[in-house]
Amino acid sequence: MHRSIEPEWLDILPADDPSAQRSRRDLQRVNAWMRHPQILSRMLSRVIRLKSSVTVIDLGGGDGRLMLRLARGLGWRNVRLTIVDRQNLITRETREAFAALNWSVEAVVADIRDWLARPSSDRTDVMIANLVLHHFMDDEHAACLQGIAKRARVFVACEPRRSHRAVVGARLLWLIGCNTVSLHDAWTSVRAGFMGMELSQLWPACSDCDLQEYAAGLFTHCFLAQYRPSVNDL
Repeated sequence: MHRSIEPEWLDILPADDPSAQRSRRDLQRVNAWMRHPQILSRMLSRVIRLKSSVTVIDLGGGDGRLMLRLARGLGWRNVRLTIVDRQNLITRETREAFAALNWSVEAVVADIRDWLARPSSDRTDVMIANLVLHHFMDDEHAACLQGIAKRARVFVACEPRRSHRAVVGARLLWLIGCNTVSLHDAWTSVRAGFMGMELSQLWPACSDCDLQEYAAGLFTHCFLAQYRPSVNDL
């Protein structure tokens, strides 16, 4: 399957559109169905050794509820979380739930591509992208991954796998109650997804960075990058 990128309806609809609100709720079911909280938790548990505090950046984290599920599963404390998204969708209830886990949350309203292009001397411990990278055009990936490499000691991503089986799965999402927007965007996401070592080939060349890229579950494509000296300090 050749990679094909088209606009997703959820990215175009206003935040208060009822179909968009329903589709964001659908995304919670889709993430649970694809087991992304568990997959991300396993990826991070393999490479992170906790220190006194951890900084985490969630790219395109939306309302933060997926990250909240991940936080509960990891059991980390004293975490500073930044969610970068084009809209601030984090509710008071979600913030309070993070606070109960000793996580502080900051929302940065920005386009991910613009934010990654900004100069920065800070490097976060962990950066996460869930169903985000497939939105980028082919000529944007190298620049975005270069920005991530400069800002993160560890980067983990869960993306749609570009496969015929994933196409079938996307067409069957109506069985778990997904609406028309979600069905369209799922099909679009699969065609824009990844396979093989496509992300590794775009990651900036480095001698102290370990890369892993692999399939997980039925429909997920995983990517992990970690800088060895920095990880040893976590």
